[in-house]
Amino acid sequence: MVKRFARIAIIAAVYVALTVLLAPISFYAFQVRIAEALTVLPFLFPEAIWGLFIGCFISNFFGGLGLVDVTVGSLLTLLAAVLTHLTAKTGKPYLAPLPPLLINAFGVSAYLVVLLEPPSLPFHLPPYLLFVISIFIGEAIATYGLGLPLLYFLKRKEWN
Repeated sequence: MVKRFARIAIIAAVYVALTVLLAPISFYAFQVRIAEALTVLPFLFPEAIWGLFIGCFISNFFGGLGLVDVTVGSLLTLLAAVLTHLTAKTGKPYLAPLPPLLINAFGVSAYLVVLLEPPSLPFHLPPYLLFVISIFIGEAIATYGLGLPLLYFLKRKEWN
């Protein structure tokens, strides 16, 4: 029980530290939130669901996008974390980054399109799709580029 609470606290603290310290790339239309690499952790540790939710909730207070980002963004993270945990039943670690990737790309974009100017891309698309593309790219870098190698590394270790 103590180990689980410690994991929750550590995951939340690392998420907040990475997001706040790297704030210029953690928020807004073009973002690579490095802390999102941690979103694979519910594949191994169910308690990581709460660490990610708490970490995102606290982090989004520092982003300047207001209560919508704090509440909706955190709830989307909670949903993605629960779904990531469910991917563990497949035994396929490469699926673990998929829920946060898709939920953030489509869900976060749904409110960013109202709060921010759309990103400038070299082609013309509706603003919502521009946000989806930009968030998808940043999330893919964090979840598949950083998170999946982290997951494979942690899977090789013995955890109690």
